Amino acid sequence: MATGRLGVGETLGALNAALGPGGPVWLKETRARHLRARDFLAPRGALRARFEDGQVPEHVFRAVACLQGPGVAPVLRCVPTPAGLSLQLHRPAVFERVLRAVAAYAAPATPASLGPRVLLHCPALRGSPCALRLSQLRAVLVADHLARALRAHGVCVRLVPAVRDLHMLTFLQQLRVDWQVDWSPALEKASTETLRSRALAELTSAHDRETLPPGVLGRLCLKELVEEQGLAAGYDPNLDNCLVTEDLLSVLAELQEALRYWPEDSYPGLAGADSCTVVHVVSCEEEFQQQKLDLLWWKLDDQAPLRQKHLVCGPVKVAGAPGTLMTAPEYYKFRHAQVCKASALKHSEDLAQDPAWIESFGILSVATIKFEMLSTTPQNQLLLALSDSSISTKGTKSGTFVMYNCARLATLFESYKLSMEQGLYPTFPPVSSLDFSLLHDEGEWLLLFNSVLPFPDLLSQTAVLDCTAPGLHIAARTEMMCKFLVQLSMDFSSYYNRVHVLGEPRPHLFGQMFARLQLLRAVREVLHTGLAMLGLPPLSHI
Repeated sequence: MATGRLGVGETLGALNAALGPGGPVWLKETRARHLRARDFLAPRGALRARFEDGQVPEHVFRAVACLQGPGVAPVLRCVPTPAGLSLQLHRPAVFERVLRAVAAYAAPATPASLGPRVLLHCPALRGSPCALRLSQLRAVLVADHLARALRAHGVCVRLVPAVRDLHMLTFLQQLRVDWQVDWSPALEKASTETLRSRALAELTSAHDRETLPPGVLGRLCLKELVEEQGLAAGYDPNLDNCLVTEDLLSVLAELQEALRYWPEDSYPGLAGADSCTVVHVVSCEEEFQQQKLDLLWWKLDDQAPLRQKHLVCGPVKVAGAPGTLMTAPEYYKFRHAQVCKASALKHSEDLAQDPAWIESFGILSVATIKFEMLSTTPQNQLLLALSDSSISTKGTKSGTFVMYNCARLATLFESYKLSMEQGLYPTFPPVSSLDFSLLHDEGEWLLLFNSVLPFPDLLSQTAVLDCTAPGLHIAARTEMMCKFLVQLSMDFSSYYNRVHVLGEPRPHLFGQMFARLQLLRAVREVLHTGLAMLGLPPLSHI
């Protein structure tokens, strides 16, 4: 049997290469109605552009039909259809290759070498939680998810700022945001003094200083930096002067020290600002001030990083309440109260006193918030609907729905374990002995082909940051994981409601049952890894 992980990207690459020179043509199918007949399609219009009259040469047709190579999924047939060239994989072989090596698909691939260094800066964390706006909360959650995705792919990530407000630390723990930062007050103080001396030398005249507000050291002109070649793209044209304060210098000092002093075991031999990209994750309201800080850093520090990028999160609006100014803690309390109310209606009010359920309520509240905040592309505006439907297990777009199906998976495997202990089912056989040709339900292929097989590619895409692109702004695809987990949960829920996985305890049915359980093991592992990338633990009950 062939070894190695199969990949959607590798298969698409080989299919396009088999067509000869030219741009990509093949598409992966995702809809259930298309997957009944094909897995990949080369649309007729694209074939007409590539080949005369759209007729694929015989040697090309044979190359596609006999496709092989590292990571390439085995092909069953390739036939011309009115829609184009339709290709179907050898599904039993794909089931076998994937489900005998679940770990290779359900976890990030171990990087061959250490990746780049990224300093993630989220200025919203410098305040107290009671002053945290919803747009700032969104920036915090985006930064946390991005840090997890980057680290999973070998990127050395350092976080700034060090959170010093105890109430903010408690709130971050509630949100399951992992923002652990090493902080050296002594180093920061020394850097602040150095920056202060440099700033005083650059400041405007003493006469100007006398007219400045209390606590302001002076004014620096930043216009020349904005106009310099390479710095103009993306900076606000209204940027001119910057009022230099002690607080501003303290912020710069912390960034400066974080950039210069990395953990000893992270990147030996790599030092200096040139080997690192600084990514400022800011709300749209904070961007103008952050642009000033960027330019001030270049003005006062000869070793400032060459690459500073801004990941700007769009505004957050509350549907039906345009004038409402809700803080992040108020939003959390509101969602938590809804979760408790919904659970009391479904079960009983006594659950509110059960420690296990109290923990679950907290996780469900955070899941609801994170899926709301992260399911939209970070750069776009986000519209929040605060109705009870957002926390319903029946609403297929919510984090609660995802956690509900996570709990259903846990219940399924717990039921199998209890039945096995009672002697109804045999112990789970070696995976190498399972017959995956027994998996022929369309829902089973949907789960494997749309969830398990492409999951490694998805993990890679969530960690992509094009730090070398020109301009100030940078995009991130932090919405991909939430959308993926919602779709996986919808596909699993549909399958689980229709197929009785734990069938009657009859020996002739055990083969199919174990093949299905192994598929759902893969689904469970993928789901758990995806939730971990969001800082969410799996739930066993809901």
